Amino acid sequence: MIADRWGVTDADVRRHYPCDDVWDHAAGALWRGVTVGAPPERVWPWIRQIRLAPYSYDWLDNRGRRSPRTIRSLRDPLPGDNFSTAAFGPVGRVLTVEPGHQLTAEIMGCLMSYVLVPQGESTRLLLKILLPRSGPLASLLSVGDLVMARRQLLNLKGLAEPPG
Repeated sequence: MIADRWGVTDADVRRHYPCDDVWDHAAGALWRGVTVGAPPERVWPWIRQIRLAPYSYDWLDNRGRRSPRTIRSLRDPLPGDNFSTAAFGPVGRVLTVEPGHQLTAEIMGCLMSYVLVPQGESTRLLLKILLPRSGPLASLLSVGDLVMARRQLLNLKGLAEPPG
């Protein structure tokens, strides 16, 4: 599939993700990843905060409203909670959560798992997306997701890393 990988290694692609336990009938998968120069406990609050905003291109998917740049006091998400808030309100729903380790959600018919993998003082922030169908629409989705997910992960990386 076009644009199915960005920032991931073969080992990242081979690993088991929580979304794999929810669906066994995905027509395709996309993988995204970035190394964050901060431990998981600095990254997790930003993952938890995706409930407030998408953290990608705010002018496009958040009607120009800027995603918060400071940590808000939020509880960890629970299964059944809204996954995020975008241009016109809440979107998706949280399926499973292991605070500090993973968040799995459903949005627009797709499943996605954000996984934090500790690496010393750094964290691999990985995202796997399972697609419900293949074909031209899935290929188009993979390219669009590459642009949006890449921006989201890079924004989260920049926010989680210490200044300097």
